[in-house]
Amino acid sequence: MKQFSTILFFVLFTLTTFSQSRRPIAPSKTLSLSDAVLKQYRDFRPDNIPLPSWIPGKDEFIYLTVADKYQVLKKNSVKSGEESDFLKLTDVNVSLGAKLPNLASYSWKNASELYFSDGYNYYIYNILAKKGSAILTLQEEAENATQEPTTGNVAYTVENNLFLHIANSKAQQVTSNSDKSIVSGQAIARSEFGITNGIFWSPKGNFLAFYQKNEAEVAEYPLLDITTTPGSLRNIRYPMAGQKSESPKVGIYNLSTKSVVFISPRGFSDDYLTNLSWTPDEKHVLIAEVNRDQDKMELNLYDAISGKYVRTLFTETDTKWIEPEHPAFFPSEISTNFIWISERDGFNNLYYYDISGKLIKQLTSNKFVVKDILTSTQKGNTVVFSATGTSPLNTLFYSVDLAGKQKLLTIEEGTHAIVMNTNGTSFIDQYSSHNTAGRSELKSVSGKIIRNLLVSPNKLAEYILGNSEIGQIKGKDGSTLYTRLIKPSNFDPTKKYPVMVYVYGGPHAQMITNSWLDGANLWMYWMAEQGYLVFTLDNRGSGERGKAFEQQVHRQLGTLEIEDQMSGVEYLKSLPYVDGDRLAVHGWSFGGFMTTSLMLRQAETFKVGVAGGPVTDWKYYEIMYGERYMDRPDQNKEGYEKASLFTHASSLKGDLLLIHGTIDDVVVMQHNYALVKKFVELGIQMDFFPYPMHPHNVGGKDRVHLMTKVLNYIIENNQ
Repeated sequence: MKQFSTILFFVLFTLTTFSQSRRPIAPSKTLSLSDAVLKQYRDFRPDNIPLPSWIPGKDEFIYLTVADKYQVLKKNSVKSGEESDFLKLTDVNVSLGAKLPNLASYSWKNASELYFSDGYNYYIYNILAKKGSAILTLQEEAENATQEPTTGNVAYTVENNLFLHIANSKAQQVTSNSDKSIVSGQAIARSEFGITNGIFWSPKGNFLAFYQKNEAEVAEYPLLDITTTPGSLRNIRYPMAGQKSESPKVGIYNLSTKSVVFISPRGFSDDYLTNLSWTPDEKHVLIAEVNRDQDKMELNLYDAISGKYVRTLFTETDTKWIEPEHPAFFPSEISTNFIWISERDGFNNLYYYDISGKLIKQLTSNKFVVKDILTSTQKGNTVVFSATGTSPLNTLFYSVDLAGKQKLLTIEEGTHAIVMNTNGTSFIDQYSSHNTAGRSELKSVSGKIIRNLLVSPNKLAEYILGNSEIGQIKGKDGSTLYTRLIKPSNFDPTKKYPVMVYVYGGPHAQMITNSWLDGANLWMYWMAEQGYLVFTLDNRGSGERGKAFEQQVHRQLGTLEIEDQMSGVEYLKSLPYVDGDRLAVHGWSFGGFMTTSLMLRQAETFKVGVAGGPVTDWKYYEIMYGERYMDRPDQNKEGYEKASLFTHASSLKGDLLLIHGTIDDVVVMQHNYALVKKFVELGIQMDFFPYPMHPHNVGGKDRVHLMTKVLNYIIENNQ
């Protein structure tokens, strides 16, 4: 299921728990549910260094701060540690004749020039001359704006077409499709396969690659807009499992000739064109083509001028699924050798290839997951990447040279985010862990701390809250399953406590991490203070554990996940302070599917459940995600039937509340409507609550209403 946890770097450390035993202040305040929901990423967010970046080619970095209520970019020197004002928002606005609301949009053109933007107006500012100017203004309808750093040119979309605005010149229309079903410059494949955007500048800005999708054969799905009188329908294209899918292409626009060439799938028209990358010399693009069955991937090379296929560099297959999520990475600006991330040996590792497709060397052979490549240093001879390392709960950073010599850069266990300088000699490391709210440190590439930059206080120290404990249990197959148990502040082991199980359980997701709050939401601590234990378990199929752990769920979503969740229930019931007759379960999205599945397929176990935005039958879910894990409905009839909540609806015994946003375009309302209809046909009572005009997640102030609804329902029905 899509994860809507896109988190800005400067709020990294708000994601996760604190240890009561480490509080320097005696807690005296009571946390309200409203504050728990609205302030976790604001007032209670641990401090860090916001938006740090290195001045190109120098051992100096800048970061965003607020001084005397005005935003300032501060500069800090590695050698001396001296800090000074670098740029003030007021000075920048005066020089540019602009009204930038903040400096957060800054990006480097070179060591002496910065770009700024308010989203529509783009500026360049010379630090040495202390002067700047506007370079272009986009039309108000512009979306998906992507700036090229060398030229300052900006590509963007208006509705379904792609435009290009040349710096200090005028806009050009790249595509002119009047047919709204042909969409250019936007993400395709429902943002699966690591796809997050649809515009790809070449390294020097001479070409612009972009995705184009033809959705003419994709069924339209109606979403009701109740803000109009009368209500009106907004149709979206929604490809459901087993039905017609979109047809993708990659366009390449040549800025000098002002012409476009297109690349189509080499297999079937509904194959996936994923993970596009440019060679440093701008002569070729690499595209990972995945067949619709998602069991075969070809990494193909295309000519940038003609768009013609050159060769297949290599092919990967798997009996369950292939899911490339990282484009080819070119460590050197003067070489076409590249690094590919693959889990062909069971875990994501780094493989070094030449442009003919010859494997030069497998750079890493770790029995843990490589998460992503950050950058290259030492003129392309060393690569810096993130990985889980010693524990799947961590995010650590490593370097590896082209000979395969690997080194750990972040020694401390926890969740790290680093920014490496362009020379590859030092980096800013910001991290948190179970016992650390947040630390920001300047380190040398050897991992030695050069200077402590910031240590965040525990901003929840004054609040009466309980503790989180991370544990491990064994699943039925012998797998290690990680657990998190949150207890109230006045926990008494001689008493019996009801339990709320919070579940997600789907692919890619990881609910438990070694970070501040252990991956938990702050409302879970509020719930614990109401006299509950709050329990979470990451079952088989969840992320950061490698292929063998994750692929067991293939063609049978919900089955092994339930088995593992029940192992968690057995563990809970073994604890003398757990009331095994008062178990509740709650989850959203895939977690909503899991919640309802547990209420139906383990009907004697849970007294109450609240399922938000649940998948109720995988035939109603999108092709790209659903077919990867379940195959097509006609290929896996038994699996679809077993996973369907309609199959088990008659088993409901406890109190069940179903919740859905009425304009959900991820898990569409048909899921819940169809299940409610089934319950009505069976004469079974349950509860249903819609959130009008909310999409897949209920956000903003209305989220307080949501969590009040969820938690009160559990408390009232789990007596």
